[in-house]
Amino acid sequence: ISGAGSQDITIQGVNSLKPVDYTPLGDRLEAGTYLFAVISAGGDVKIHNINPNYLQIVLYKIKEMGTQVLTGDNWIEIISSQRPEPVDIITDPYPGFPTDLQPIIMAVLTRANGTSVIWERIFENRFIHIMELQRMGAEITISGDRATVVGVERLDGAEVMASDIRAGAALTVAALGAFGITTLQRVYHIDRGYQRLEERLNSLGAKITRKS
Repeated sequence: ISGAGSQDITIQGVNSLKPVDYTPLGDRLEAGTYLFAVISAGGDVKIHNINPNYLQIVLYKIKEMGTQVLTGDNWIEIISSQRPEPVDIITDPYPGFPTDLQPIIMAVLTRANGTSVIWERIFENRFIHIMELQRMGAEITISGDRATVVGVERLDGAEVMASDIRAGAALTVAALGAFGITTLQRVYHIDRGYQRLEERLNSLGAKITRKS
């Protein structure tokens, strides 16, 4: 195999392959979701088995939000104790800000101390989650591929619905920092992208109950 890192990768077939030991990379999108969950709810959490180099732009934005970030070779620790500061986001292919974390950082920015602008340059219709955040009290307006998020002091629990994996994760993150009870429908979307999300968040002190 040649061409890694370029636009073209060439694979030359061989007669046989041999076994090796391999450890898959930690999921940067899952790790990013937990990072934003901590900012939403507040706390001090250390995430293991994730290389911070793959989340450089995300960690940069998190620091801009006023959150303390510590990193090691294979871990990230985040300490959040205050209302986040507003930041502007432009989604781009790797190593840019991931479009899959756009709904999730938006959920946090709904309670920022100011106005943020999110420019979605990868996918159309990636703002479906906004209507659900508005049910919780978020102040968000859309103009084409840009969303303006005016931070409010609090969100309130509401009945909301997940339209896809990341929208479901975003609503979960928003609910962690909201007052009252949030009921999230269509959680099967979340299950397609996260393993035992509620169990892991509950282990950190969240109060999430799954119902049939």
